[in-house]
Amino acid sequence: MSAPPSRTTPTSTLSRGEATDRRGFEATRVWIFDLDNTLYPAECNLFAQVDQKMGEFIARYLGVPFVYARHLQKSYYRQFGTTLCGLMQVHRMDPKPFLDYVHDLDLSVVQEHPELAAAINRLPGRKLIFTNGSRGHAERVAGKLGVLHCFEGIFDISDADYVPKPTASCYDHFCRVHGVEPKAAAMFEDIPRNLEAPHALGMTTVLVRSDANPDHPVQQQIRAWLEPPDHVHHMTHELAVFLDGVGPLPSTPDV
Repeated sequence: MSAPPSRTTPTSTLSRGEATDRRGFEATRVWIFDLDNTLYPAECNLFAQVDQKMGEFIARYLGVPFVYARHLQKSYYRQFGTTLCGLMQVHRMDPKPFLDYVHDLDLSVVQEHPELAAAINRLPGRKLIFTNGSRGHAERVAGKLGVLHCFEGIFDISDADYVPKPTASCYDHFCRVHGVEPKAAAMFEDIPRNLEAPHALGMTTVLVRSDANPDHPVQQQIRAWLEPPDHVHHMTHELAVFLDGVGPLPSTPDV
Protein backbone atom coordinates (compact mmCIF):
# COMPACT_ATOMS: atom_id res chain seq x y z
CA MET A 1 0.00 0.00 0.00
CA SER A 2 1.43 3.33 -1.02
CA ALA A 3 1.06 6.14 1.51
CA PRO A 4 0.24 9.72 0.50
CA PRO A 5 2.91 12.38 0.79
CA SER A 6 3.80 12.74 4.44
CA ARG A 7 2.99 16.44 4.59
CA THR A 8 -0.72 15.68 4.07
CA THR A 9 -0.99 13.73 7.31
CA PRO A 10 -1.69 16.60 9.76
CA THR A 11 -4.70 17.88 7.78
CA SER A 12 -6.17 14.57 6.62
CA THR A 13 -8.55 12.70 8.92
CA LEU A 14 -8.35 9.54 6.85
CA SER A 15 -7.98 6.36 8.86
CA ARG A 16 -8.37 2.98 7.25
CA GLY A 17 -6.94 -0.49 7.50
CA GLU A 18 -4.55 -2.21 5.14
CA ALA A 19 -7.33 -3.48 2.87
CA THR A 20 -7.16 -0.71 0.25
CA ASP A 21 -4.60 1.53 -1.40
CA ARG A 22 -4.30 5.14 -0.35
CA ARG A 23 -3.57 6.97 -3.57
CA GLY A 24 -1.21 9.88 -3.24
CA PHE A 25 -0.52 12.88 -5.44
CA GLU A 26 2.88 11.99 -6.90
CA ALA A 27 1.44 11.59 -10.42
CA THR A 28 -1.23 14.30 -10.15
CA ARG A 29 -1.07 16.93 -12.86
CA VAL A 30 -4.76 17.83 -13.11
CA TRP A 31 -6.56 19.16 -10.01
CA ILE A 32 -10.36 19.05 -10.25
CA PHE A 33 -12.55 20.90 -7.78
CA ASP A 34 -16.26 20.79 -7.17
CA LEU A 35 -17.60 24.28 -6.41
CA ASP A 36 -20.37 24.35 -3.82
CA ASN A 37 -19.31 23.47 -0.26
CA THR A 38 -15.89 22.49 -1.60
CA LEU A 39 -14.11 25.63 -2.77
CA TYR A 40 -16.07 27.73 -0.29
CA PRO A 41 -16.95 26.55 3.25
CA ALA A 42 -20.29 24.79 3.78
CA GLU A 43 -20.83 27.22 6.65
CA CYS A 44 -21.69 29.86 4.04
CA ASN A 45 -24.91 27.86 3.53
CA LEU A 46 -25.55 29.15 0.02
CA PHE A 47 -27.60 26.04 -0.62
CA ALA A 48 -30.30 27.31 1.76
CA GLN A 49 -30.86 30.13 -0.72
CA VAL A 50 -30.77 27.76 -3.70
CA ASP A 51 -33.15 25.37 -1.97
CA GLN A 52 -35.71 28.10 -1.31
CA LYS A 53 -35.44 29.46 -4.84
CA MET A 54 -35.94 26.01 -6.39
CA GLY A 55 -39.22 25.64 -4.49
CA GLU A 56 -40.33 29.12 -5.57
CA PHE A 57 -39.50 28.47 -9.22
CA ILE A 58 -41.30 25.10 -9.31
CA ALA A 59 -44.39 26.54 -7.61
CA ARG A 60 -44.61 29.36 -10.15
CA TYR A 61 -43.66 27.25 -13.18
CA LEU A 62 -46.18 24.48 -12.47
CA GLY A 63 -48.80 26.66 -10.78
CA VAL A 64 -48.84 24.52 -7.63
CA PRO A 65 -48.69 25.39 -3.91
CA PHE A 66 -45.20 25.91 -2.50
CA VAL A 67 -45.54 22.88 -0.18
CA TYR A 68 -46.27 20.60 -3.14
CA ALA A 69 -43.48 22.21 -5.14
CA ARG A 70 -41.06 21.34 -2.33
CA HIS A 71 -42.32 17.75 -2.39
CA LEU A 72 -41.64 17.52 -6.13
CA GLN A 73 -38.25 19.17 -5.68
CA LYS A 74 -37.06 16.51 -3.23
CA SER A 75 -38.70 13.64 -5.11
CA TYR A 76 -37.04 14.60 -8.39
CA TYR A 77 -33.68 14.95 -6.63
CA ARG A 78 -33.93 11.41 -5.26
CA GLN A 79 -35.23 9.91 -8.51
CA PHE A 80 -33.17 11.75 -11.14
CA GLY A 81 -30.02 12.88 -9.29
CA THR A 82 -30.89 16.57 -9.50
CA THR A 83 -34.16 18.48 -9.28
CA LEU A 84 -33.34 20.06 -12.65
CA CYS A 85 -33.08 16.68 -14.39
CA GLY A 86 -36.50 15.72 -13.07
CA LEU A 87 -38.06 18.95 -14.28
CA MET A 88 -36.49 18.53 -17.69
CA GLN A 89 -37.50 14.89 -18.10
CA VAL A 90 -40.99 15.03 -16.61
CA HIS A 91 -42.06 18.54 -17.64
CA ARG A 92 -39.78 19.21 -20.67
CA MET A 93 -38.63 22.40 -18.96
CA ASP A 94 -36.04 24.73 -20.51
CA PRO A 95 -33.18 24.62 -17.96
CA LYS A 96 -31.78 28.13 -18.49
CA PRO A 97 -34.49 30.17 -16.71
CA PHE A 98 -34.38 27.74 -13.80
CA LEU A 99 -30.60 27.97 -13.45
CA ASP A 100 -30.63 31.74 -13.77
CA TYR A 101 -33.25 32.06 -11.04
CA VAL A 102 -31.89 29.60 -8.48
CA HIS A 103 -28.32 30.93 -8.81
CA ASP A 104 -29.27 34.59 -8.35
CA LEU A 105 -27.84 34.61 -4.82
CA ASP A 106 -26.66 36.95 -2.11
CA LEU A 107 -22.93 36.20 -2.03
CA SER A 108 -22.11 38.52 0.87
CA VAL A 109 -21.52 35.43 3.03
CA VAL A 110 -18.65 34.30 0.76
CA GLN A 111 -15.38 35.87 1.83
CA GLU A 112 -12.24 36.33 -0.23
CA HIS A 113 -9.74 33.57 0.54
CA PRO A 114 -6.22 34.59 -0.56
CA GLU A 115 -4.64 31.62 1.24
CA LEU A 116 -6.74 29.23 -0.85
CA ALA A 117 -5.81 31.06 -4.05
CA ALA A 118 -2.13 30.83 -3.16
CA ALA A 119 -2.42 27.12 -2.32
CA ILE A 120 -4.17 26.33 -5.62
CA ASN A 121 -1.64 28.35 -7.60
CA ARG A 122 1.21 26.36 -6.03
CA LEU A 123 -0.16 23.06 -7.31
CA PRO A 124 1.74 21.71 -10.32
CA GLY A 125 -0.29 21.37 -13.49
CA ARG A 126 -3.82 22.21 -14.58
CA LYS A 127 -6.75 23.24 -12.38
CA LEU A 128 -10.42 22.86 -13.34
CA ILE A 129 -13.83 23.43 -11.74
CA PHE A 130 -16.37 20.63 -12.26
CA THR A 131 -19.85 21.58 -11.02
CA ASN A 132 -23.47 20.50 -11.29
CA GLY A 133 -24.32 24.20 -11.18
CA SER A 134 -24.15 26.78 -13.93
CA ARG A 135 -21.04 28.43 -15.38
CA GLY A 136 -22.28 31.86 -14.33
CA HIS A 137 -22.74 30.70 -10.74
CA ALA A 138 -19.25 29.17 -10.70
CA GLU A 139 -17.70 32.32 -12.12
CA ARG A 140 -19.46 34.59 -9.61
CA VAL A 141 -18.65 32.46 -6.57
CA ALA A 142 -15.05 31.74 -7.57
CA GLY A 143 -14.63 35.43 -8.35
CA LYS A 144 -15.95 36.39 -4.90
CA LEU A 145 -13.54 33.91 -3.32
CA GLY A 146 -10.69 35.39 -5.33
CA VAL A 147 -9.77 32.08 -6.98
CA LEU A 148 -11.34 32.33 -10.44
CA HIS A 149 -8.01 33.29 -12.01
CA CYS A 150 -6.48 30.03 -10.69
CA PHE A 151 -8.53 27.84 -13.07
CA GLU A 152 -8.07 27.23 -16.77
CA GLY A 153 -11.65 26.09 -17.26
CA ILE A 154 -15.10 25.31 -15.85
CA PHE A 155 -17.19 22.27 -16.72
CA ASP A 156 -20.80 23.02 -15.77
CA ILE A 157 -24.13 21.23 -16.03
CA SER A 158 -24.76 22.48 -19.58
CA ASP A 159 -21.33 21.19 -20.68
CA ALA A 160 -22.43 17.83 -19.26
CA ASP A 161 -25.59 17.92 -21.43
CA TYR A 162 -27.51 18.13 -18.15
CA VAL A 163 -26.38 14.67 -17.05
CA PRO A 164 -25.12 15.41 -13.51
CA LYS A 165 -22.60 13.97 -11.12
CA PRO A 166 -22.54 11.26 -9.78
CA THR A 167 -23.53 9.63 -13.09
CA ALA A 168 -20.44 7.83 -14.39
CA SER A 169 -20.96 9.07 -17.96
CA CYS A 170 -20.72 12.66 -16.70
CA TYR A 171 -17.14 12.07 -15.56
CA ASP A 172 -16.27 10.31 -18.82
CA HIS A 173 -17.61 13.30 -20.73
CA PHE A 174 -15.64 15.71 -18.54
CA CYS A 175 -12.41 13.78 -19.15
CA ARG A 176 -12.98 13.75 -22.92
CA VAL A 177 -13.80 17.45 -23.15
CA HIS A 178 -10.80 18.54 -21.10
CA GLY A 179 -8.34 15.84 -22.18
CA VAL A 180 -7.89 14.51 -18.66
CA GLU A 181 -6.04 11.25 -17.99
CA PRO A 182 -7.78 10.06 -14.79
CA LYS A 183 -4.71 8.43 -13.26
CA ALA A 184 -2.95 11.80 -13.40
CA ALA A 185 -5.88 13.62 -11.75
CA ALA A 186 -7.23 14.34 -8.27
CA MET A 187 -10.89 15.12 -7.50
CA PHE A 188 -12.05 17.26 -4.56
CA GLU A 189 -15.72 16.94 -3.52
CA ASP A 190 -17.99 17.44 -0.52
CA ILE A 191 -20.40 14.57 -1.35
CA PRO A 192 -18.98 11.05 -0.90
CA ARG A 193 -21.01 9.40 -3.67
CA ASN A 194 -19.62 11.94 -6.14
CA LEU A 195 -16.19 10.40 -5.56
CA GLU A 196 -17.19 6.86 -6.51
CA ALA A 197 -16.80 7.33 -10.27
CA PRO A 198 -13.50 9.27 -9.99
CA HIS A 199 -12.11 6.47 -7.80
CA ALA A 200 -13.22 3.85 -10.33
CA LEU A 201 -11.53 5.83 -13.12
CA GLY A 202 -8.23 5.91 -11.21
CA MET A 203 -8.26 9.43 -9.79
CA THR A 204 -7.03 10.31 -6.31
CA THR A 205 -10.05 11.44 -4.30
CA VAL A 206 -10.40 13.97 -1.48
CA LEU A 207 -13.54 14.53 0.56
CA VAL A 208 -13.86 18.11 1.79
CA ARG A 209 -16.09 17.71 4.81
CA SER A 210 -17.75 20.05 7.26
CA ASP A 211 -19.53 20.01 10.59
CA ALA A 212 -22.14 22.44 9.24
CA ASN A 213 -25.70 21.16 8.72
CA PRO A 214 -25.24 18.13 11.01
CA ASP A 215 -28.77 16.87 10.33
CA HIS A 216 -28.21 16.60 6.57
CA PRO A 217 -28.31 12.93 5.45
CA VAL A 218 -24.82 13.19 3.90
CA GLN A 219 -23.33 14.48 7.15
CA GLN A 220 -25.11 11.76 9.11
CA GLN A 221 -23.69 9.17 6.71
CA ILE A 222 -20.15 10.45 7.14
CA ARG A 223 -20.39 10.56 10.94
CA ALA A 224 -21.61 6.96 10.95
CA TRP A 225 -18.50 5.67 9.15
CA LEU A 226 -16.25 3.46 11.26
CA GLU A 227 -13.67 4.09 8.55
CA PRO A 228 -13.97 5.83 5.18
CA PRO A 229 -15.14 3.77 2.19
CA ASP A 230 -12.60 2.66 -0.38
CA HIS A 231 -13.50 5.44 -2.81
CA VAL A 232 -12.51 8.17 -0.31
CA HIS A 233 -8.71 8.32 -0.18
CA HIS A 234 -8.29 11.51 1.87
CA MET A 235 -10.50 13.79 3.96
CA THR A 236 -10.04 17.31 5.22
CA HIS A 237 -11.97 20.08 6.95
CA GLU A 238 -9.59 22.78 5.67
CA LEU A 239 -8.99 22.75 1.92
CA ALA A 240 -6.30 25.45 1.83
CA VAL A 241 -4.31 23.80 4.61
CA PHE A 242 -4.64 20.40 2.96
CA LEU A 243 -3.40 21.72 -0.39
CA ASP A 244 -0.43 23.35 1.31
CA GLY A 245 0.40 19.92 2.71
CA VAL A 246 0.37 18.21 -0.68
CA GLY A 247 3.65 19.74 -1.96
CA PRO A 248 6.40 19.66 -2.89
CA LEU A 249 5.66 17.34 -5.81
CA PRO A 250 7.34 15.19 -7.01
CA SER A 251 10.89 16.25 -7.91
CA THR A 252 11.73 17.59 -4.44
CA PRO A 253 11.88 14.72 -1.94
CA ASP A 254 9.66 14.81 1.12
CA VAL A 255 11.60 15.47 4.32
